[in-house]
Amino acid sequence: MKRLWILASAWMMCASLAAAESWNGTLVDVMCKGRDLAGHTAKCAVSCAKGGYGLVLADGKFVKFDEGGNAKALAALKATSKEKDLKAKVSGSLDGETVKVTSIELQ
Repeated sequence: MKRLWILASAWMMCASLAAAESWNGTLVDVMCKGRDLAGHTAKCAVSCAKGGYGLVLADGKFVKFDEGGNAKALAALKATSKEKDLKAKVSGSLDGETVKVTSIELQ
């Protein structure tokens, strides 16, 4: 029985690691996702925090962040010295159309 428990635990850990993904794109608030992304400022993104955040991928697709991701995005935006061109690497898992964010790294 103990061996079965260990095998089941190892399988669950592998399954959760396999579900983790990462995306590269431009960090933007939901309200400004259709605007000029290269000219979009961190100041604007911080002021539009109520709508939430997401990432515009290279193919133009927008993926929205979960509430925890919104908090991480706001913290990253407040901490950055970048004013424009808010490229980011986001790690997490996709749940439908929403990313459950584990980390955000502004590049």
